[in-house]
Amino acid sequence: MIADWAVLSIVVGIVLLAWFLRGSRTPVKHRWRRQQARIMCRQLQGCDRSQPPAVVFARLRRMDPLAFEELLLECFERRAIEVVRNLSYTGDGGVDGKVRICGWSWLVQAKRYKDTIRPEHVDAFAQLCATKSMPGLFIHTGRTGPSTRTLLNRHPHIQIISGEQLLALIRGEPVLIRGKRI
Repeated sequence: MIADWAVLSIVVGIVLLAWFLRGSRTPVKHRWRRQQARIMCRQLQGCDRSQPPAVVFARLRRMDPLAFEELLLECFERRAIEVVRNLSYTGDGGVDGKVRICGWSWLVQAKRYKDTIRPEHVDAFAQLCATKSMPGLFIHTGRTGPSTRTLLNRHPHIQIISGEQLLALIRGEPVLIRGKRI
């Protein structure tokens, strides 16, 4: 009789543990990066809000690249924008996440650049977005050079967010997406 109760208790314990853990399917590394993103977001929207842009960009460039992706998605979530995260960081096919803005699902590509962005990165992302028939947000910390600006004329479904617009996104200030403030 005692053995039956022991077996039953173990089975119930395993079932409860499995039920509890099913909600935490986010891998530990993902949780750590999301936590780092939340901390940075709170800092840049709070006590560090008035830091000069050069200091903020230097901090962003020093972030773990995957935590930077999470920071951007966190900033969208704080605006009550629906965010779809990838299940894994590797093998994402060049898409770092998806956001739903103004009735459109947008693919997101995040890059931490120190210098001018490479037009071939934007072009590859634009081709991916065209293949999926979705608009894209290419968000980066670098400079957008003239060759990339020319390239964007061929890809009107891609919007770049950088510079002041990136700072506004992170600080929770209005950002223009397809001419609409979010």
